[in-house]
Amino acid sequence: MRVISGTAKGRALKAVPGMSTRPTTDKVKEAIFSMIGPYFDGGQVLDLFAGSGGLGIEALSRGMAKAVFTDIEKKSVDTVQHNLQATGLKEQAEVYRTDATRAIKALAKRAQKFELVFLDPPYKMKVIAELVLAMEEQALLEEHATIVVEHDAKDVLDETIGQCRLLRRADYGDTAVTIYKRDNPMS
Repeated sequence: MRVISGTAKGRALKAVPGMSTRPTTDKVKEAIFSMIGPYFDGGQVLDLFAGSGGLGIEALSRGMAKAVFTDIEKKSVDTVQHNLQATGLKEQAEVYRTDATRAIKALAKRAQKFELVFLDPPYKMKVIAELVLAMEEQALLEEHATIVVEHDAKDVLDETIGQCRLLRRADYGDTAVTIYKRDNPMS
């Protein structure tokens, strides 16, 4: 695994030790960023279920100003910290060891807002709609936020979740990437 483009291009990323996470392959990561970017001019990214932090780090490397990484596993949090240090992006990031629901509530209390969100929960967890709705209810999403969901290719996600509409879906073997865009904000 490596950073594909941007300020940290070519830097190697360490994977989370063990078999509990499945890192996003470089091929899938490249496809994601060609669909949503490929580059950014500032903004904040939230990487829930961060694992190694590869997606959030790629977004920082490509121009996002700040990233928040959350994961419940200590070895994932340690890996994200290591990868941020190795890519020189540590100053632009916050890393928390907590579950996604608690993270959403804590970030809302701090009035955080995100232009880009990565949701890559373990495939057996069927919590995508619930988490997107929670982020919306807690006002974490910017007006035209993009939400990138990595999930089992067998799963078909809803066309709309709250104010977020399915923009695109692409399958890569057992993995699918579904992209939502918040397009009907109440504000």
